[in-house]
Amino acid sequence: MDDYGYGDGGYFALVAAFGFFIFLVAIAGYVIGSWFLMKIFDKAGVQGRWRAWVPFYNLLVFSKLGDVSPWVMLIAIAAAALLGAVPVLNAIVSLLPLAVGALAAWRVGLKLQKETPWVILYVFLSIVWMGINAFDGSRWNPAIPPAPWAGNGFFADRTVWQGIPQQSPGYAAPYGAPGYQAPGYQNPGQAPGYQPPPAPPQSAPPAWQPPVTPPAAQPPVTPAAPPAAQPPVTPPAPPAAQPPVTPPAPPAPDGDAPRI
Repeated sequence: MDDYGYGDGGYFALVAAFGFFIFLVAIAGYVIGSWFLMKIFDKAGVQGRWRAWVPFYNLLVFSKLGDVSPWVMLIAIAAAALLGAVPVLNAIVSLLPLAVGALAAWRVGLKLQKETPWVILYVFLSIVWMGINAFDGSRWNPAIPPAPWAGNGFFADRTVWQGIPQQSPGYAAPYGAPGYQAPGYQNPGQAPGYQPPPAPPQSAPPAWQPPVTPPAAQPPVTPAAPPAAQPPVTPPAPPAAQPPVTPPAPPAPDGDAPRI
């Protein structure tokens, strides 16, 4: 038993539990990252969603989309795995895959309408960077200036993989402009064996018809004269005033009536 009161069995159980927790976190991070990459590959026109779920191969596809040769990414991963145990080289070679991925992320971000400072988010929180680019409203547009390493024979991507659109600097037209060609799109007129449709038959023009003479103009109709004004009607004179009627005298009282 050690000084802390744990036996050897308890110590190994604690280490195993911690290792299992780290394993679950790594699996969850890989599943979420592959899901985000699948959404980004869909925007880029990559055929086959399974490419985002294959370990290491998905990073090679990501490098191609970022105009970086996938063999450079493969060399960086192999160097980090083989030379990472060397104490002197550990700090350098372990950063090689991150550096190559940052170059590819910079180019992928430009094609998804993200400015250059967005690559800083990829360096420190790549899972957040992939989540934003996977689910925001940005659309893939390879019509951006060529990469600074486009003329370099080591970094430039010149590989052609079936199902992955070629990210060449030949897309000169901006998105939505005449001449823009979506990644992976092939003009039917340039496909081998393409036959243009026959021209429609030309019908004979109609015979010439003399112009129709319009009818003569009719004189304007003179409106009828308005009726003559009628003299105003004089109202009848009011009747003459009648004199007031004098009421009859009241009868005499009975005491004064004459006797017979």
